[in-house]
Amino acid sequence: MQKLVYISFLFVVFSSCGKKEVLVSSKSHNEIIEKYADKLQISKSQITNVSLYEFIDKWYGTKYKYGGLSTSGVDCSGFCNILYKEVYKTELPRSTKDIARQLKKVNQSNLEEGYLIFFDIEGKKNSHVGVYLKNNRFVHASTSKGVIISSLENPYYKKAYNKGGTIK
Repeated sequence: MQKLVYISFLFVVFSSCGKKEVLVSSKSHNEIIEKYADKLQISKSQITNVSLYEFIDKWYGTKYKYGGLSTSGVDCSGFCNILYKEVYKTELPRSTKDIARQLKKVNQSNLEEGYLIFFDIEGKKNSHVGVYLKNNRFVHASTSKGVIISSLENPYYKKAYNKGGTIK
């Protein structure tokens, strides 16, 4: 009888532990949605690709490092490369210019979440790349601030914007 009580007790403990883990991951899932809905100034229901925002959250604030491919430092094309590989299961060329050559261009007003966007920085054509999110916001590895979300309404990016679209 004592064995049966002990086994029943263990069963309850372990099964409730499993349920607790689900609640914890569900809470962080909701926190991600809330955090990025706020950053993008959109409703929580508009955050549908949660894996994208979980990826961004993991990399947010990573410092810029030319040629970098890790959370200790990453450049703009490296960041887009890793994002596309992990979130969209798609391989991109390593350099910004090579990625730009494979772009199927769309009008800026038709940009959708996940589209790549390119900028001409300091007169260099397609020298910076980011990933469009929503509400004129995009994520990228900035040389001065690292991985951040910026607005296409920002005069600097508005002037430097060149093109956006999907990979052919």
